[in-house]
Amino acid sequence: MWSLGKTPVGSIALGVNELSLAVTQARGYLFSLCQGPTLDDFYAEISVNPSICRGEDEYGLLLRVSPSLNFFRFALTCNGMARVDRFLDGVASAPQPPVLSGAVPPAAPSVSRLGVWARGKELRFYANGQYLFSIHDSSIPAGGLGVFARAGGEDMVSVNFSKLEVYDVK
Repeated sequence: MWSLGKTPVGSIALGVNELSLAVTQARGYLFSLCQGPTLDDFYAEISVNPSICRGEDEYGLLLRVSPSLNFFRFALTCNGMARVDRFLDGVASAPQPPVLSGAVPPAAPSVSRLGVWARGKELRFYANGQYLFSIHDSSIPAGGLGVFARAGGEDMVSVNFSKLEVYDVK
């Protein structure tokens, strides 16, 4: 089950076999957490369909989300970039700065399949079956999953998420 609701920033709702995030506030940020097990070593894939998205708007997957909201954020941008951010004790860092990738569609509407393989301190990131990069970080060893969308400018962003699959890699 996903966290749902409407806020001044936008709305998070369930559609037909998909979760929809609509950011209506300029530079707004929405996320939804999956109420599921705590994961440490896993492989996860999710389909992502940005329908309204441009420029530096972002969307993607939150990994190893702890109860205190420490997590990794695997983000794709609507201009074809991929990155990983870490949020630890309220401080953001970028263990993987943005890189341009041909595996990331540069416009909307599009459909991508995001993948993350996590085992111990190693996390490997994929888009549409193509390996993008890895990070090594033991600061957040386990947690839940979530999704997010962020408006990089003044315009709204709308992203649909579906077909989440999670596998144990022990």
